[in-house]
Amino acid sequence: MYTIKRLLGYARRYWYLTILTVVCMVGGVALGLVFPKILQLIIDRCIVPGRADLIPRYLLILSGLVVLKALMGFGQGYSASRVALRTMYDIRNRLFDHIQRLSFSYHDEAETGQLISRSTTDVDALRQFLGDGISNLVGNTLIFAGVLPLCLLMNWRLALLALSTMPVLAVAVIRYGRTMRPLYTAAQDQHGRMTTTIQQNLMGIRVVKAFAREDYEIKKLDSVAWELLERRMATARVSAFYGPMLDFIAALGTAFILWYGGTQVVQHRLTLGQFVQFSSYVGMLIWPVRMTGFVVDVTQNAIASGERVFEILDTHPETHLRDGNIELEECEGRVEFRNVSFGYGDGNRVLNNINLVVEPGEMVALVGRSGAGKSTIINLIPRFYDATDGTILIDGRDIREYKLSSLRRHIGIVSQEPFLFSDTIRGNIAYARPDADLDEVIEAAKAANIHDFIESLPEGYDTWVGERGVNLSGGQKQRIAIARALLMNPPILILDDSTSSVDTETEALIQKALATLMESRTTFVIAMRVSTVHRADKIVVLDKGRIVECGRHEELLARGGIYQEIYRLQLGGHELNADNPEHQSIKS
Repeated sequence: MYTIKRLLGYARRYWYLTILTVVCMVGGVALGLVFPKILQLIIDRCIVPGRADLIPRYLLILSGLVVLKALMGFGQGYSASRVALRTMYDIRNRLFDHIQRLSFSYHDEAETGQLISRSTTDVDALRQFLGDGISNLVGNTLIFAGVLPLCLLMNWRLALLALSTMPVLAVAVIRYGRTMRPLYTAAQDQHGRMTTTIQQNLMGIRVVKAFAREDYEIKKLDSVAWELLERRMATARVSAFYGPMLDFIAALGTAFILWYGGTQVVQHRLTLGQFVQFSSYVGMLIWPVRMTGFVVDVTQNAIASGERVFEILDTHPETHLRDGNIELEECEGRVEFRNVSFGYGDGNRVLNNINLVVEPGEMVALVGRSGAGKSTIINLIPRFYDATDGTILIDGRDIREYKLSSLRRHIGIVSQEPFLFSDTIRGNIAYARPDADLDEVIEAAKAANIHDFIESLPEGYDTWVGERGVNLSGGQKQRIAIARALLMNPPILILDDSTSSVDTETEALIQKALATLMESRTTFVIAMRVSTVHRADKIVVLDKGRIVECGRHEELLARGGIYQEIYRLQLGGHELNADNPEHQSIKS
């Protein structure tokens, strides 16, 4: 019930629509209770005595009640649907908002397909419960509460006989609910796995085709989809068994009425009209019984889906560690690491006792073997993760004291694998600053050496790049990502191997533009080119999560340490061409 109560809490804000729904329900049920009485009058006062002239009068009354009941039904259906749809709108937006604020560590472990499934299929299951499920539950309860006293007043012996099957029915419903809930949970989990499989395939479709693995992917989806089919069939088998069983139990009550009630009519203890009226009321009692299976089905599905949705909503967002309350307004760009260590959830230390001071405007190149901790260091600066031990300071203040949003507004990032949204080129460049005018976008594009290419396109800056920038080359996407970061004009710039996807000629032009733009910025670069490390004010050499060397290119080469080894193995083992250093690149 906790899940149901929590779900209803979201619908509480639409109390006025809920009241309208209940009023229409009560009105519809009250009008429905009048119909059997009119049938009894028509039979006993018109048909049996042979007074056909009175039938039109009752039919006119009956027609008016039908119209009123239809209006009540419309009001109930519309208002109930509106409550359900608006509540699902709120929950889906709340869920998406929460997912946006979850930590990087959460997204590192979460499957995208599961998140998509919970945001769509599970939320829709909640909508079905709030709409059809609760409407049937409340409506049928009202019918039962209204019909039962009338049946007892008319003939209490016949009423008790009709209700004799209710205890058996109650036991069957309870067992049905307990059986269905875990089955629905398993099916929803498997649906999430299938969504993940499809999502990964579509995102990696180029790799699939490049390695001719279409048949493998088809078989993989077939296996996952078959497992989902079996789990859905398990729920279908249980429903197929319990549904007819519930109908059979209800039909027993009807059989008892026909036997005992028919005898009462033959013995003239009941009029034919009264028997029809009573049978109609019992039929109204049977309807809630027949719908019990549907209500239980929808409710258990909603509980399973609600638990999956609330599991995400109950996960602490990334600011739960300690979000600051200081707005970072003017940032000079001084960054300091004091005894910083970091480990992921498994307890494995990735960084150990990092101490580093970077003055405003300095360019720092991070160098090291794969897994040395280069990416982890730059991920700690914008608080994608928080340091396990130690402190990171910007302008002399612990970054955890700053508001997270204001901190990240002062940090421009170009990742190793640039991501572009399915939008125009202009929209992608201006993503961080949607209020930027076209001139500012063009200026950033020129600085990233992508303006001429954009101008050569038929639609220029309004060109649609396609999903994930599929219509652009790797180097073009990289330069658009660089332009996006430059448009922010951040005092701190992070380049995660941002020129790895461009040729040496294009890189030379980008490096010239960046050389001017980085004069007033604190820049961290994960270096994969000789030209990058040669120009750095500091080269930080990492090994197994520790800083083992720090200095300029010439100094580190002269020491003959790890940097010299990396230089010879990864940087080609040659010195820079003094006339054109930008054209030297790493041999990967």
